[in-house]
Amino acid sequence: MASAGDRASMRFLEFFAATIRNPNTRRSYARAAADFLAYCEQLGITSIDQVMPLHVAAWVETLCRSMSSPTVKLRLAAVRHLLDWLVTGQVIPHNPAASVKGPRHSVQRGKTPILDPAEARQILDAIDISTPIGLRDRALIGLMVYSFARIGAAVGMNVEDVFTQNRRLWLRLNEKGGKVHEMPCHHNLETYLHEYMEGTGIAGDPRSPLFRTIKRGTGQLSGNALPQANAWAMVNRRAQNAGVKTKLGNHSWRATGITAYLKGGGTLEKAKTMANHSSTRTTQLYDRRDDAITLDEVERVMI
Repeated sequence: MASAGDRASMRFLEFFAATIRNPNTRRSYARAAADFLAYCEQLGITSIDQVMPLHVAAWVETLCRSMSSPTVKLRLAAVRHLLDWLVTGQVIPHNPAASVKGPRHSVQRGKTPILDPAEARQILDAIDISTPIGLRDRALIGLMVYSFARIGAAVGMNVEDVFTQNRRLWLRLNEKGGKVHEMPCHHNLETYLHEYMEGTGIAGDPRSPLFRTIKRGTGQLSGNALPQANAWAMVNRRAQNAGVKTKLGNHSWRATGITAYLKGGGTLEKAKTMANHSSTRTTQLYDRRDDAITLDEVERVMI
């Protein structure tokens, strides 16, 4: 980028600073751009204006050997957007990635591991709530499963985002794309949040993070927000301690909650609204009710 001139370098930095607001998207796009530029350097390309569609296509083929199709499509989209930005800034005359096709990928069913309701209850009941970390973990897991919250929105909450309205506890979630989503708490989640905030003394500090890290060696909450990576480690640790062998992620609780809601007679349209999805097609990826049907049918093979 630097060899293409100061204008190219500045335009490159502006792409990440000015056009992308979500830090996770910025991190992902930066990783894709760095990988692509490193590949171009290996090919002996000395300037961004020397990149041709053949180079982009060769890079995609290389990625397909070691990465899944969704990851490759994401990285290609990131590079395509970056090069579009350079075209509109008159750094390069055309976008060499515009004509390059990524791998085909069609999803009819989500791959996120989910739990049976009994397993989810088993994990929640196994948490020792006599400590601040236990109260925090139960509240965070409960929030994801009962409100279908994304982990990014959950760990981004402040104490003031849990509020009372119409004599019930409500949540305010700041979702992707700057969307603010509010919904009432399930009665179990209401109990978990009350006991967590009152038991740890954070209820009187409304502008502080709701879910926090633990001070090393003290067992008490710090003033720092809990990172997503720490939440992922916590979820797997709690599952292991409860004797649940399913390999979980933070998203597993969202999928588990949506599936349990639909099994309980909920509608797909209402689930879409509760999960703050833009389309019921996305919500359908979390609907795993057919898993039980498939298992029943497999057991019919009487050999």
